[in-house]
Amino acid sequence: MVYEKRCYYSLFVFSLTCSQRVSMTAFSLDILLFALKLALVFLVILTLAAYLVFAERRVLAWVQDRKGPNRVGPFGLLQPLADLIKLLTKEDVVPSAADHWLFYLAPAMAAIPAILIFAVIPFGAPLTIYGRQLQLVVADLNVGLLFFLALSSIAVYGVAIGGWASNSKYSLLGGIRGLAQLISYELSMGLSLVPIVMLSRSFNLSDIVAAQERVPFIVYQPLAFIIFLISITAECKRIPFDLPEAEGELVAGFHTEYSGMRFGLFFVGEYINIIVLGGLATTFFLGGWHGPLLAPVVWFSLKTLAFAFFFIWMRGTLPRLRYDQLMHFGWKVLTPLALVNIVVTGWWLALK
Repeated sequence: MVYEKRCYYSLFVFSLTCSQRVSMTAFSLDILLFALKLALVFLVILTLAAYLVFAERRVLAWVQDRKGPNRVGPFGLLQPLADLIKLLTKEDVVPSAADHWLFYLAPAMAAIPAILIFAVIPFGAPLTIYGRQLQLVVADLNVGLLFFLALSSIAVYGVAIGGWASNSKYSLLGGIRGLAQLISYELSMGLSLVPIVMLSRSFNLSDIVAAQERVPFIVYQPLAFIIFLISITAECKRIPFDLPEAEGELVAGFHTEYSGMRFGLFFVGEYINIIVLGGLATTFFLGGWHGPLLAPVVWFSLKTLAFAFFFIWMRGTLPRLRYDQLMHFGWKVLTPLALVNIVVTGWWLALK
């Protein structure tokens, strides 16, 4: 009897040890996959941002009937590397009367939130690896849409702090302009996404993409798409909404006093923001990674890059608005239209 009890006890300890080893192996695999996804997304975003600068210079040169960068490397493809070396080796000048800590912090506040937003964007269909389902999203949050809105509001501080900490009147005016603009258009951007939540019944971005498996939401919500597109153009501070950087009025705007790699961070942050907001527009309105024939990741990439090309094309064709026109359009046109669209969508869903 004692021998049987010892056998049962040994078997129990052995099974417990095996289950712990299996769970630890699964946990280690999850950590490894998460780290790989994080590294891949980080590398792809930074590379795309660098070559988006190159693409913009070439496209604008084509629009303006001139030659773009074509000297460094074959077809000028190594120009982003040359720009990086130039920024890293330029002198980093800090104004003597500037608030040094905030002056150092502002460029990071402009770039990091844009990178973090991409963590909740699903960029492909789930994969099965060793019997485990791998979601092609770094962090599949249930409140992914709210996470995006929260981080986009934090990015406002990069512009405001950079303008104030420089102790320059031109930088301060650019920072105030940027603060007012981003807050104003963030309201219409958030309101334009309310019908998307109503249609998908979820704040999770993967659920929103899944709800567009047959029909993308742009078919049901063309007005919300137009409002969102205009609002993210203002969020990116792109022409015709580049008032915080109006060089004819403010020298260079909120980053006038920045040089070297700190200026480069502001610059890179703007192009990362273009990629991220293009990915979000794809997720909310164009069905995300859904599409025929091609791989899901390819569809997501093509749709996102199409938005990036659209932003570049606008820069080469549209004039800059006056500041009063900018604020009037945001508060008196886009915000009321977004509110009316919410009411109409609710009425339509109630009758459906």
